Order: sequence, then structure tokens, then C-alpha cells
Amino acid sequence: MATVLHKNIFTGSREKIMRIRSVNFSSAFLVFLFLLSASVMAQSQRSLINDGVDLYKDGKYTESSLNFKKALDKNQEQFEGNFNLGDSFYKLGKYDQAVSSYKNSLGYTDDPLNKSKAFHNIGNSYVKSQKYQDGIEAYKNALKLNPKDVDTKYNLSYALDKLQQQKNQQNQKNNQNKDQNKDQNKDQNKQDNKQNQQNNDNKQNQQQQPPPKNQVSKNEAERILAAQRNKEDEAQKKMRQKKGSNVKKEKDW
Repeated sequence: MATVLHKNIFTGSREKIMRIRSVNFSSAFLVFLFLLSASVMAQSQRSLINDGVDLYKDGKYTESSLNFKKALDKNQEQFEGNFNLGDSFYKLGKYDQAVSSYKNSLGYTDDPLNKSKAFHNIGNSYVKSQKYQDGIEAYKNALKLNPKDVDTKYNLSYALDKLQQQKNQQNQKNNQNKDQNKDQNKDQNKQDNKQNQQNNDNKQNQQQQPPPKNQVSKNEAERILAAQRNKEDEAQKKMRQKKGSNVKKEKDW
């Protein structure tokens, strides 16, 4: 698999101390002190950045990042410090922080090539985070500033390919989830239908079963009561007939 290319660290150039000539001694002295202070500060910043570059080249990325941070504490408005700090973060796998540092560096240079390098590295950081769409936009910005940059063209092609793979994987995952949901719905419907069928079968069996031996049906109970009433009516009728028969009189002698 092709690897994402990374631009070389920006080392910048060393500054020179300018000499100031003036007729007025006192004003010249004040200017000298100001320039001396500025020169010392600039040398300190440059020293920190150069030491950070050496540490970076030795693979000591944490130590190099500390040097670049110290340089930026003295002066935030410098391209080299922000850009190099982004490179150290990149090597440490801190891609979000790398993007932030590279973006900061863009505000402190007017050089199209420097801006192109920063956008290139922003794209690399996004790709490492699998944020391919953001990486693609960064590479496009880099190519607008340096259209002949072969490395950026290659990385852009790489990011486009990875983005398409990511979309394909997401579509495949979505389809699998849909199929899984369909299968689950089918299984649930089968279970529901089976349960409904069992309930219907139980209901039919209950209706078809004869009443228990010790239990009399409604029709049978009515028939028994009617027969009982008929027996009682016949018994009462016989009793009335006996009471109403003629009594034999004795002869009167």
C-alpha cells in the first residue's frame, strides 16, 4: 500500500545583526540597546528553533516540540516555529494538534511555496485521521499555490481512492444492517404467526372437547329439570284423585 508523503521540515534561515549609525550619541545608544535586546531575543528564538530541528532529525519529537513551543512563547508570529511544531505533532501522531499548528503558520508567510507546504501537511494530517474529504480539500489548496507539486498530486489521488473505499464500506455496512433487519423482521413474523396459530388451535380444541363427566351441559340440565317437574305433576295428580274417591257407607240396621 502506498504511504502518505510528508514534506521536509522547514528550517528557515539565520538572521544577521544590523549595524546602526547615528550622529547623536544618546539616541544612538538607546537604539543600540533596543536592537541589542531584539537581537538577543531573535537569536534566542532562532537557537531554540535550530535546536528543535536537530532534535527532530534525531527522532526526538517530544523534545523538539518543546523547543518549538518555547520559541513560540517568545514570539507567536513566526512561520517556522508553527510549521515545525506541526511536524513534531505529526510524528507523535497528534494529528489534530498538527493541523492547528500548520494552520497557524499560514498567517505568517506570504510565500506561496511555504503556504503550499503547510496545506500539503494539513492534508497529510487529515488523511492520517481518516478524514479524507478534509484532506482532499487541503491538497487542492496546496496545488492551487504550487500546481507542479508531484507529491501533492500523488497524495490527492491516494486520498480520493481512500474516500471511495470508505464510502463503499459504509454502503456495504448499511446494506448489511438492512438485510439483518429484514431477517429479524421475518423471524419475528414467523414467531408471531406460529403463536397465533397455536392460540387458534387451542381455542378450537377447547370448543370441540365434550364437557367433563361430572359437569352437566345446559341442555341436559334443562331436560332433567323438565322430567323432574313432570314427575312431580303426576304425583300431585294421583294424590288429588285419592282424596276425591267415594267413601263406602255402613248399613243402617
